[in-house]
Amino acid sequence: MPAPGPLGPTAPAPQQPTPSIRPAVSASTEPVTPPASAPVSAADLGLRRILGGPTGLGTSSLSLARALKPPAPDPHMAVAPDPAPAPAPEPDQVPPASSVSASSVSSSEGPVVPGLYHHPVPEPDPARVEEVSRRIKRWAEDEVQLYPEEWEGQFDGFSVGRYMVACHPDAPGIDHLMLATRLMVAENALDDCYCEDHGGSPIGLGGRILLAHTTLDHLHTTPEYAPEWEESLGSDAPRRAYRSAMDYFVRAATPSQSDRYRHDMARLHMGYLAEAAWAQTEYVPEVWEYLAMRQFNNFRPCPTITDTVGGYELPADLHALPKMQRAIALAGNAATIVNDLYSYTKELDSPGLHLNLPVVIARREQLSERDAYLKAVEVHNQLMHAFEAAAAEVAAECPLPSVLRFLKGVATWVDGNHDWHRTNTYRYSLPDFW
Repeated sequence: MPAPGPLGPTAPAPQQPTPSIRPAVSASTEPVTPPASAPVSAADLGLRRILGGPTGLGTSSLSLARALKPPAPDPHMAVAPDPAPAPAPEPDQVPPASSVSASSVSSSEGPVVPGLYHHPVPEPDPARVEEVSRRIKRWAEDEVQLYPEEWEGQFDGFSVGRYMVACHPDAPGIDHLMLATRLMVAENALDDCYCEDHGGSPIGLGGRILLAHTTLDHLHTTPEYAPEWEESLGSDAPRRAYRSAMDYFVRAATPSQSDRYRHDMARLHMGYLAEAAWAQTEYVPEVWEYLAMRQFNNFRPCPTITDTVGGYELPADLHALPKMQRAIALAGNAATIVNDLYSYTKELDSPGLHLNLPVVIARREQLSERDAYLKAVEVHNQLMHAFEAAAAEVAAECPLPSVLRFLKGVATWVDGNHDWHRTNTYRYSLPDFW
């Protein structure tokens, strides 16, 4: 089987251990015991398999059980084809650590939400963080004209380089990391400009999002009307960013990976529209309704491209397994509730009523702000336990290398997502409930 098609000369993955599905720590550093209802026997088997670490290009240093015999070749372990050259390619290299400026990679050590079930992660490789940060800013400014000059501080404060390096430690090189980084920035640009605090509004959101979605899932129309659609793709910053990020992605991904991403983005956009509809009618959903919306308006598109970023493919038939879909959904749900918890005070300070899980619990269950927040922590913890049990069950029943690596990649993304929220004190602070 040919080696994964590189996106350019590759830089080795940093020599550091990767967080895995394992007993987590809460703020008190005490292990948290999964609920008794979790399938412990299947989970134990799955954990042992997943702890073997990912396989593939650039991951030899990431195994947590190096003494184990390598798995047999996996006939389902597809690899992405060699992509067409991307526009303006840069050498896939990182500067020596001594040249990294501390200001561009440092972050404050924010506190963990007390009682939150989580996994600590190693400090992201600073040379990779520096290079991803440099490239994404150049892309944002020069290729897609993403933001006006007065928004530069907010762009820098997002710390997307640290975010993506922490979430994808097995990426073979910088160009692979950039696939995820561009898409993350494009998704946030649309959220900010269409939905949130940079001119966003629920009024007319459906039309704006549908047209933006055609940058990902192209319009197939008649010659008379195609030029107008083509021209529309550069009409605003979100569409320019979506179009460019997706162009890079499809060059590196297989057709099934690209289609998977389009599907997950349609899910995301449907969640945006549900939240916008509630905002227009000033409806506070029931807690279960809010959680249903958050299963769509969530981070799912990000961890499900972990195989593309890693330079391999989890084939479509394995990705579509119902138990795999359950594990992916639970991972996205848990990661998104982390955002609700860390952004709670930020959203309280924004104009109007901003829905998040603590707010909805407080309104619908007549709890104090503090008790509602603490209950939201419990909901997150239950989702995390359920994700880990579901992932372990899939690993136990289908222990193919591609499946194990993908599950580990999703779990690592969830861990990196929490760490970014914890450390990004530019954006987030915790309520004074303890």
